[in-house]
Amino acid sequence: MNRTLLSLLGAVLLSGSAVAEEKVPTSFPDAAELQRLTARFAPVELRVDLKALPDNERRALARIVQASQLMDALFLRQRWAGNETVLLNLLGDESPLGRARLHAFLLDKGPWNSLDEGRPFLPGVPPKPEAGNFYPAGSTKAEVEAWIKALPEAQQKEATGFYTTIREGTDGKFISVPYSVEYQGELALAAALFREAAALTKQPTLKAFLTSRADAFLSNDYYASEVAWMKLDASIEPTVGPYEVYEDGWFNYKAAFEAFVGLRDDTETDKLSKFSDHLQGLESNLPIDAKLRNPKLGALAPIRVVNSLYSSGDANRGVQTAAYNLPNDERVTEAMGSKRVMLKNVQEAKFERVLVPIAKVALSAKDQQDVAFDAFFTHILMHELMHGLGPHNITVGGKATTVRQALQVASSALEEAKADISGLWALQRLMDTGVIDKSMGRTMYTTFLASSFRSIRFGTDEAHGKGVALQLNHFLDTGAVKVNADGTFSVVPAKMKQSVTSLTKQLMEIQGKGDRKAAEALLAKMGVVRPPVRKVLERLKDVPVDIAPHYVTAEELVREVTAPAADTGVRK
Repeated sequence: MNRTLLSLLGAVLLSGSAVAEEKVPTSFPDAAELQRLTARFAPVELRVDLKALPDNERRALARIVQASQLMDALFLRQRWAGNETVLLNLLGDESPLGRARLHAFLLDKGPWNSLDEGRPFLPGVPPKPEAGNFYPAGSTKAEVEAWIKALPEAQQKEATGFYTTIREGTDGKFISVPYSVEYQGELALAAALFREAAALTKQPTLKAFLTSRADAFLSNDYYASEVAWMKLDASIEPTVGPYEVYEDGWFNYKAAFEAFVGLRDDTETDKLSKFSDHLQGLESNLPIDAKLRNPKLGALAPIRVVNSLYSSGDANRGVQTAAYNLPNDERVTEAMGSKRVMLKNVQEAKFERVLVPIAKVALSAKDQQDVAFDAFFTHILMHELMHGLGPHNITVGGKATTVRQALQVASSALEEAKADISGLWALQRLMDTGVIDKSMGRTMYTTFLASSFRSIRFGTDEAHGKGVALQLNHFLDTGAVKVNADGTFSVVPAKMKQSVTSLTKQLMEIQGKGDRKAAEALLAKMGVVRPPVRKVLERLKDVPVDIAPHYVTAEELVREVTAPAADTGVRK
């Protein structure tokens, strides 16, 4: 059993277990079939060179990794109340089928196969709960929504905020419970480890972030620590806490715990820093009504390129994150912008193990020659940058709100599609204005087309997959992409620019109006897999869907730093 699994088990035992839900009759894969399913994730060893880190920084980094390991147990509990019981049962099953089930469970952080639209692969578990474990058991979406609407405004903000669960009080009425109370055991441990790391590091902004995030774990007020994270300028780049809202399938209100820990690549970071200087120019020229543009973006838009040392929780389940744009707190982004973090070694692994083999199947021989890592890497960056542009804080029916709150569950898929398509629009504009070399025009659209088949394999029940399906169908409908006689796909360069612009406008204007019905209708119509696309997907069955990282360096580091404490029981 590896050290990460031991850490996860320890956290689960600490927190106790939940009662598994009623069985749902169905058939389940055997060991051989489970091995076939999990083989869709290509194993990759991620190693990071730590030689340049002084001893005190290595020890601080080890503490950060240890705190990050706790996010796995929290995320398991947030996904489903029965997850911890299932994990404990699987750990006791030494049979080949039990081992195969445990491997599948750890890959997806639950008993549902994320690449097969969340179908359970274990007996005795329900369908994946749409609302996660954020709302009272047995409640309905309508009941929770009616309760929220009846609250005074201040309490509404708390109930719909990122950092509370909704539970049933002793009087049978709904109440908001702060994360600092709901998850106090693990968060207290994480806070203590962060304080130890803060005492070890000599990097001022890292010390400030670790200290303020430790405070946030206990106070449930994350604002100061998000500001400190925006100002972080250190060799170690940790992102640890509650962030993405995808697991809340009712409203997209509640943030799930995750962790990314990386080492900054200064050379690559410097190369990309120039893009931050052009964000206001892009915002001011978005192809939308001028009233929907932001005349003054937040002051900061830092870009960091890192090599991933460790990830956990929502950041390490199923398809792996290649980059991220945070924070999601609109108060912070309005004042300071947002930070984009690129996971370079993860992207390299995805390109080599997944995208290149896909291109050989999905694209014409001519188009295959135009698939390039630089275009893949740069578009992912622009995708993250564009999350920060366009409508965010809006007014609907005379009331100030956010796109996320107005569109609710439709917001995630629409936002991912918007970031993708407007990322292409932005790269084209930067080429047209001479900011980046026009030579990227030859590879940009073709690489994105190949990557569309990569993303759509994540499943259209997932925000990224549904968003890509929407875009690919739009390209086909506008003639910007064509299906060849042999079933392969090709870009039609003369039509691509206008196609990208029109979809960018459509998505951003839906967001700007907070039009939930339009968003839901568009996703229902266009977020589907059409027959020509499905035929390509069938031919890709032997190509990995994504990678399964093994964080070798992180395991070695924690083992090295904690080894002296093994005999004494004292953590050094």
